[in-house]
Amino acid sequence: MNTVPTPSHEITLERFAENHVPGVTALYNDPAVCRQVLQMPYQSADAWRKRLTTDSERHLQLVALHQGQVIGNIGLEQLTRVRRAHAGVLGMGVASAWQNQGIGSRLMAAALDIADNWMNLGRVELTVYADNEAAQALYRKFGFEIEGRLRDYAVRDGTLVDTLYMARLRRSAVPQSKNSIPS
Repeated sequence: MNTVPTPSHEITLERFAENHVPGVTALYNDPAVCRQVLQMPYQSADAWRKRLTTDSERHLQLVALHQGQVIGNIGLEQLTRVRRAHAGVLGMGVASAWQNQGIGSRLMAAALDIADNWMNLGRVELTVYADNEAAQALYRKFGFEIEGRLRDYAVRDGTLVDTLYMARLRRSAVPQSKNSIPS
């Protein structure tokens, strides 16, 4: 468990566990959070339990907690295809009341530390709505760059909206082979 005091409260990061299911369900059922991610509203706790309780080294799920209440979540999944095993996909959400207070940065830093130092991922990818400038700024802060625009990507508020495809590369992660044996 990682505990760092903030000005008036204590935030902890923990690996997702069964006791976090109600909090994560409530987080993503908040209309303000749900409209910024690709989740459907009114998801059941059972749906989140099935999605998040996979026990795999390739799948990291963290929650940010304040006094035991889930205020944020981040997921990082290493791709399973052999030729894409150097890459992972990231997704996150932060409770509306806790946005712009460093929670997203704490979650990103923790997930990218695992990506870099434990999973040796050379590429981490994500999508973000094109009008979500606050999230884009957070991702840029951690080295993500826009690689493309996906037009009419998803329905939000009854309208097709664009997303941006962003990625962070860490070139030193995968050794380059020159098809020769070093001398």
